[in-house]
Order: sequence, then structure tokens, then C-alpha cells
Amino acid sequence: MMKYLTIIPARGGSKGIPRKNIKLLNGKPLICYAIDCARDICTDDDICVSTDDAEIISVVERYGLKVPFVRPAELATDTAGTYEVLIHALEFYEKQGRHYDAIVLLQNTSPFRKSEHVKEALSLYSDDVDMVVSVKECSANPYYNVFEEDSEGFLHICKGAGNIFRRQDAPKVYEYNGAIYIMNAETLKTTHIHKMKKRVKYVMDEMSSFDLDTMWDWQMAEMIINQGNK
Repeated sequence: MMKYLTIIPARGGSKGIPRKNIKLLNGKPLICYAIDCARDICTDDDICVSTDDAEIISVVERYGLKVPFVRPAELATDTAGTYEVLIHALEFYEKQGRHYDAIVLLQNTSPFRKSEHVKEALSLYSDDVDMVVSVKECSANPYYNVFEEDSEGFLHICKGAGNIFRRQDAPKVYEYNGAIYIMNAETLKTTHIHKMKKRVKYVMDEMSSFDLDTMWDWQMAEMIINQGNK
């Protein structure tokens, strides 16, 4: 049976939405949405909130989840990457003799992601892939309506010869939506997330893919909730 470690990164110094990880969305701290999803797929012992922030730790532990460590300051700067945060957490548990087959990364900025989505993504994972990643279909398509500029300043279609004249004839293209990453733990130790080759997509709808990056996004999320759409 596969053993998963669910990691929820929560840096204290968020910029686009100040203190977003513990900001109340519909009366609940944002991070608690991710914790609720995690609790539906594993026990609290296998959930790791990685944070450098005392107030975030307090909010999480009041929600009943123990925070296993305080993230080192060098992994909590504006330039610190998610990859290094994941490796740090994985090594923390391995030093305790606890080994995992895969890492489930749940970012806090996807409040409309449900545990059903995570379970469906997990059903696609096997130990012969590097990663299952959640995506949404792109609104713009490089075969149809995405252009790049040539050396003379003229625009040309990015992919192909520009012979596709209807969107429905263009190959489907996808973008990461940031909601779910399921990564092979052994691959992660040697390969950066962006360099993993054996990637399997899990497609989510536009609404469930909603990502919080700016205050405008936050206001939109509140409006969606208030209208009863989520």
C-alpha cells in the first residue's frame, strides 16, 4: 500500500495577499481548506504544514493539527523555492525513520479544490510515474491564438504553420492550476519538479482551479462563495 506525505507550505511573508494563509475566507482561515482536504486522504501524522511563522503555527494547532517543525529562515525568503521546502520536509521525516512513497503537495491558494479531486488524482498515481499534476484547459492556445514576435517585429503563431482556423481543430493544451501535485518521493530527491518527465495530468474545471494570487482574486472568491456557487 502506498504511503503518502501531504505537505502544505505556508510562508508567513506572503506579498500579493498579506497574511493570506491565515486570512479568513468565509469565516475560515485559508490554510484550513487545505488541511481539510489532507485529512480526507491521510491521518494527521502524515500531514506536514511547513511554516516559519508563529501565528500560522498557532492557527494550525488550534485547528487540531500539530506542526512538526519551524521552517528554517533561509527557506522562508522571497527567493526560496517550493522544491527546497519539500526536500527539507522529506528529509526531516526520513531522519526519524519514516519513509514515504510519494509526496502530495497541496498549496493554500486553491480554496475550491475538494478532497474528491485529490482522491481522483491519487487514483492516477503509480510508482512508475514521476508526478500526477492538476491542470486546467488553457483559454489561449499556441496553435490558434497565441503569437510570438520575430526579429522584424511581426507576430507569428507560436506552434505550427498557422493552418488552424477554428479553435476546436487545435490540439488541446493545458496549464498547471497549482491545486494538486503528487510526486514520486525517490524521483523528487534527484529531480526538480519542473524537470520531471513522466507527468500525468489530472484535469479540473475552471471554477475548481480558481487560484488566489492577488486581492482581486480574493474578492472574486468571496463573491463566488456569497453567490452560493461554492
